Formats: sequence, C-alpha cells, structure tokens
Amino acid sequence: MLHLSRLTSLALTIALVIGAPLAFAAQPAPAVAPAGTAATSKAPLPLEELRTFAEVMDRIKAAYVEPVDDKTLLENAIKGMLSNLDPHSAYLGPEDFTELQESTSGEFGGLGIEVGAEDGFIKVVSPIDDTPASKAGIQAGDFIVKINGQPTRGQTMTEAVDKMRGKIGQKITLTLVRDGGTPFDVTLARAVIQVKSVKAQLLETGYAYIRITQFQVKTGEEVSKALAKLRKDNGKKLNGIILDLRNNPGGVLQAAVEVVDHFITKGLIVYTKGRIANSELRFSATGKDESEAVPMVVLINGGSASASEIVAGALQDQKRAVVMGTTSFGKGSVQTVLPLNNDRALKITTALYFTPNGRSIQAQGIVPDIEVRKAKITNEADGDYFKEADLQGHLGNGNGGADKPTGSGSKAKAMPQDDDYQLAQALSLLKGLSITSGR
Repeated sequence: MLHLSRLTSLALTIALVIGAPLAFAAQPAPAVAPAGTAATSKAPLPLEELRTFAEVMDRIKAAYVEPVDDKTLLENAIKGMLSNLDPHSAYLGPEDFTELQESTSGEFGGLGIEVGAEDGFIKVVSPIDDTPASKAGIQAGDFIVKINGQPTRGQTMTEAVDKMRGKIGQKITLTLVRDGGTPFDVTLARAVIQVKSVKAQLLETGYAYIRITQFQVKTGEEVSKALAKLRKDNGKKLNGIILDLRNNPGGVLQAAVEVVDHFITKGLIVYTKGRIANSELRFSATGKDESEAVPMVVLINGGSASASEIVAGALQDQKRAVVMGTTSFGKGSVQTVLPLNNDRALKITTALYFTPNGRSIQAQGIVPDIEVRKAKITNEADGDYFKEADLQGHLGNGNGGADKPTGSGSKAKAMPQDDDYQLAQALSLLKGLSITSGR
C-alpha cells in the first residue's frame, strides 16, 4: 500500500487529502501536470490588480494603528486567497503542516474534534471516539461559538483549531450551541489523541460488528485483521456483518479503497475528476474479498464524511450492502497538498470523487437505502407470564430438552445494540437478510 507514515521525507510529491476539515491525511500522488495544460498555461499578469494589492499593502504599513511587517501581511494575503476558494482549501504554516503529518499516523495532540465551517461559525463534524471531546459529550452538529470566551464567528477553521490545540493537560472551555438551543459551556483538558481506527466484536453468534472511526494509513490492514479474528471467534462462517461509519470524518483515500476491496470481488470502487491530468484516478477491486460475501449493512449519519462516503457509496452502488441511517455529510472533493519552502504547504481542492455509478456526493451526501434516525431505546420488563411448564403434571416435550418454566431464562450480557437504536435496527435487518439468503 502506498502511504506516508508521518511523512518522514519532506521532499514530498503531491498528496491527496479527502478527510473532513482538519482531519487531514495524505498519500503520495503523481507529480504536477506538465506545462501547457489548462491548469498551468501562463496568462498575462493582472497588472492593475497587482498595483492595487501593492498600494493596499503600502497603505496598511503606513497608516495602520500598529506596525505590521511584510511577512505578516503577505502570509495573511495568502490565507485570504485560499480561504475564499472553498471551506477545504488552506495555507498550511509549519505547525499546520506538522499536524497534517501527525494525523496521517493516527496520533496528535488536541481535543479529538473534527470541525468544519458553516455560515461563519465553526461546526463539529464529529467527535473522535475515546477522546476528551467524545467523553465530554460533544456531538456532531454542535456549533462552537466561543473558545475560552472568545467568539469564533469570522475565524477560519485553521485559526479556531490553533486555539483548541495546545499544551497537553491544559484545560480549555468551549461554548457550544446544540439544535439552536441556549449556549452552554464544556470544559475539557487537551490530550494526546491516539486514534484506534477499527473496533470489532460479535454482537451475537454469527453477527459481526466493525466500527471504523476514521481512515488512517493502516485502516485497511486493521479491517483485514478484524475480519480474520471475527471468523475465528465465531468458529465458523459469519452470518452477516455490520460496518459502522457513523461520525467517521474521513481520512486517507487509499485506506477507503482497501476497506471496500475487503468486501467485493470485482468492479469499480471510486474515481476522481479534475482539471489536471493527475486528478483523473480510478480504483477497482482486486478480487480479494475477505468477507465471504455474507449479508452486510452499512450504518451512516450526518457525521459520516468523505472517505466514509466513498465506502458507503461504493458498497451501495455495487449492491453489496444495504445502507442504513441518515444522509451523510456530503464532502465529495479531493484536496491536494503542495509542499512549499520552509516547511509550509498549500492545500487546495483539485478534484471531485464519484461513486461507481457516477454519482457526485458533493453537498448532497449518500442517501441511505433505509432511513433510521437516532432514537432512545426504553426497555420494558417482560412480565413473568405463567407458562405451561409451570403447571403441575404437564406433559414433557417429545423432542427432548429441559422444561422452561417462568424465570428460567438467564440475564443477557449488555451489548452495544441494547441502547443504540440504529444499531439494533441494523442487526434486525441483517438477521432477516441472513434467513432469506439461507445462511
């Protein structure tokens, strides 16, 4: 698998990034398109606009209330150029570029929140499992309106994330608004975020559950190991698999392709289209399906973005899985990281990706085959009904086996589906699919 582990060489080629905002992960890609293409052909310099730029810069230096050096003005101008293109293009200073490298390896410092921009505010795309953010109860869709009492409106994502990152153990207070309600504060401590991208277990005998929290360079390998362990723990072929991509903000493109490859035998997985030749990529299955073609359900929600949408869209188009949940985030663009001098880089949107059937997910998302919204489960006690086996002198069962009078059932071990309505519905559907397929 092609990947960059912590991007050890700074003599980088272009890297494709498809994660949700500030969930950056990179992989090598071909060199820049040759001169003469539409993207690189030279056009006359806009002299009038450049004169205006120089005049504005000169006026700021001369008249602004405090002295401003050339470096600050020029870096702010670059940031402005990129921030007005789209929400995902950005200028990466040395610290931001380092954060990109760290997120590729799955370990970084911070709160564990994937964020995006909406209507001038910073919005939580999803909290990462087992991080300060998720433990504090921060939810996908929350708006971060203040950081340590300072309003975030008008800030770029990079500026907001810079404020949320800091010394390990240091506390920070976020002011959140949820579902248009009253603002409330959440105080949490920064920590080293070590993200385990794949979790797996048997929900019941024969029914496997795999959750991917985000797509890192080793996620495909981790899914392969999880499938092998689940088969071993089950002792025989599985009856069905639930792949949980809820609140997964995305990550490495190659990892998403590898995950899909574990569940299909042939066909297109995803392709990208852009203005330069290097943005035209196609990824297809290699025929190494490790799931043994058992029935499958994929869970998504509004926090499922980018690489998650590639996986869900591919499995949906290939008729390999039933997609269940709510409509996904809708990030269908590819970012290219262009390293600059002095450990800086540009991250610009260069392509859109498409599902096997040619669907662009951009700003629309993946629509589930079966919509199931999040809900609370209230378990009602099953009354101890008087049964035949309680009657004195009842007949025995000719087929053998012990009688089952009232209260003979053992208390079941608590499982994830017990208080997760969407997961419980997915498991019920999976059982039905397994029965009707004769497994």
